[in-house]
Amino acid sequence: MSRRRDSDRLVYSTGRGRVEPPKPAPPRKPRGDGVARVRREVKGRRGKTVTTISGLALPDEALRDLAAELKRRCGTGGSLKDGVIEIQGDHRETLVAALEEKGHTVKLAGG
Repeated sequence: MSRRRDSDRLVYSTGRGRVEPPKPAPPRKPRGDGVARVRREVKGRRGKTVTTISGLALPDEALRDLAAELKRRCGTGGSLKDGVIEIQGDHRETLVAALEEKGHTVKLAGG
């Protein structure tokens, strides 16, 4: 006896006709120019200091792994938002050294 999968069902809508299953999104190309820009930001964060790293041309999974490693190295929290790694606190020198060890081109940006 064969079992029907959910994707084999006929789905119909009176407004648009037959509804096709959604197609998987193509893998997103990495954003950035390959130069890691490390900057300290306070604006819009209620006075809390955050160090951001942008411009890395890495896929999402590699960025997630790098963010986790940098957070461990700094001993603090952080996140990954829209291709930008955010580390809580002012850790510019530590992050620049860590990124240069990994072979990335690094620039200190901002004031």
